[in-house]
Amino acid sequence: MEKYRIVEGVGVYFVTFTVVEWLPVFTDEASCQIITDSLNFCHANKLLRIHAYVIMLTHLHAILFDVEFDSARLKRTLDDFRKFTGRKLLDFCAQHRPASFTEEFRKHAGQDRERRFWQPTQHPEGLTSDTFLKQKVDYIHDNPRRKGLVQRAQDWRFSSASFWFGIEEKNDVILSRIGWEQ
Repeated sequence: MEKYRIVEGVGVYFVTFTVVEWLPVFTDEASCQIITDSLNFCHANKLLRIHAYVIMLTHLHAILFDVEFDSARLKRTLDDFRKFTGRKLLDFCAQHRPASFTEEFRKHAGQDRERRFWQPTQHPEGLTSDTFLKQKVDYIHDNPRRKGLVQRAQDWRFSSASFWFGIEEKNDVILSRIGWEQ
């Protein structure tokens, strides 16, 4: 059984979704747009709230919560998000990435599907204090700079960093304050 799980009584989570074999899928606006559009759909239709996020080349990190801190609904929403984006991104990759990507997706399919896009785990970590929240927000926002992709965290396009640093008024994703953070 996975060590990290969404559990009752914890409403805010740091999650990581990783492409199988760490394939670099998120290298252009179109692939990232599938994620941002899906997050915004979940915000509008599934009561998901996004506090912070970053889309890296091979994975994404986010701090997410249900508008009513309903952990069961959050789990269902994230499962739906992963299924939908996985299918969309598999189709996208079949058209726009080398055939070797599709071969890897098929290799990791398992018995319940023909292809697998995301690694099986969401690695959800419950956030229950301002200190842990700030640590994860800083980690998310600094990830592109640490990896040498930009010199300043706020310069990475598919991240909430510029919004929370007060540089951009809008973001590709609708962002929400948690309510209990300082």
